[in-house]
Amino acid sequence: MTSTEPRTVARPRRAALAALAGTSIEWYDFFIYATAAALVFRHVFFPPDMNPVLGTIVAFGTTSFGYLGRPIGAFLFGHLGDRFGRKPVLIATLLLMGVGTFGIGLLPSYEVVGPLAPLLLITLRLLQGVAMGGEWGGAALLAIEHAPAERRSFYGSFAQLGSSVGATLSSAVFAISEHIGDGLIAGSWRIPFLFSAVLVVIGLIIRSVVGESPEFVSARSAQELSAAPVREVFRTPKPLLIGIGAMLVATGGYYVTSSFFLAYSSEQAGVPTELVLNALIIAGLFEMAFVPLAGWLGDRWRPQYVVAVGLAGIMIVVVPLYLLAHTGSFLVITVMLAVTALFTGFNYGPIAAVLASIFPVRVRYTGTSLAYQGSALTAGALTPIVLPTLLGMSEGSPVLIFAYLALLCLVAIGCVLATRGLAARVERGTVA
Repeated sequence: MTSTEPRTVARPRRAALAALAGTSIEWYDFFIYATAAALVFRHVFFPPDMNPVLGTIVAFGTTSFGYLGRPIGAFLFGHLGDRFGRKPVLIATLLLMGVGTFGIGLLPSYEVVGPLAPLLLITLRLLQGVAMGGEWGGAALLAIEHAPAERRSFYGSFAQLGSSVGATLSSAVFAISEHIGDGLIAGSWRIPFLFSAVLVVIGLIIRSVVGESPEFVSARSAQELSAAPVREVFRTPKPLLIGIGAMLVATGGYYVTSSFFLAYSSEQAGVPTELVLNALIIAGLFEMAFVPLAGWLGDRWRPQYVVAVGLAGIMIVVVPLYLLAHTGSFLVITVMLAVTALFTGFNYGPIAAVLASIFPVRVRYTGTSLAYQGSALTAGALTPIVLPTLLGMSEGSPVLIFAYLALLCLVAIGCVLATRGLAARVERGTVA
């Protein structure tokens, strides 16, 4: 073994770890907002005399402002990432997310500043979205572009694994915070937001030791970088549109089985919040195992097929998940969430490699970011508003929610399978 081989082997691992650390923190920040919006924000940032149903819709609906910021981040950071490199942009996105999240933890309540409270909340949520818009694409590419060609699905899954880690960590911190002081509404909900500052420092340290993407360095040396990556992506929009469709469930459908399921279980099924939070933590641990497993399978089968299996499974399992929540059984709810985590992992694990494969290196940061965040702006932004609205229309029955998720899954399956031809063209160099 030569002296350079250990270093060569270590580079993909370090890049995967850096991607995992960054996306875990970004998703932790994003998920604690969704959890707080479902459980707390109606009581803290909105008038106390507001109708409870309307208050839930409005409070949970503020989640959508994060999705409005994500395309802005994709345009801005995608351009910078394709022009100047992946690494410096990823440092900036992590810092920006940290500022937005820590700021939310310091916000005054409606009781203190009146209507200014929800306005400040929405502003910081928008800032979170801008950061997230530039984070995922760069983190995924950092792992994928450092990886050997035959292991891209596996290493790319570490960027996706951050979603599971972030969701589990957010549930755990909220579960602990609920027992501090007089409870979440009394003020302990702020602890998860303030704790994010510690995570950001850790993420910056890990990310600082990783080198620039070898593929980006090679493209820059060959003077193959695009002068206007955004314009180039929109000039041939087919990969972008298919990428948006492929990510519909990853950005929007996930709410059905996570934060909104928490709200449904508590308000419609009468299940204690602590019980569901604990079940979500356990399911998150299962998902952490399933995501890299799905990435590994994607390298040995086809990543598109693994993702399609995951989407079909999510569409089916959500029905018993919601119906069995009414049993109030911790074991039943945990088992159903663990099964859901299996299919979610199959959807998430290889999707980064799938999306990256349909864009050439010179516009890959922009293309993957815009595809992901374009999906976030549609399915992601609408879902937090659509779900409580559909539940209200059906007078508490989840049947319309099942239909909505099925529609997202079917469209996503079609688009994921369509990426095979696009990826082949990129590999042959026939995509402009």
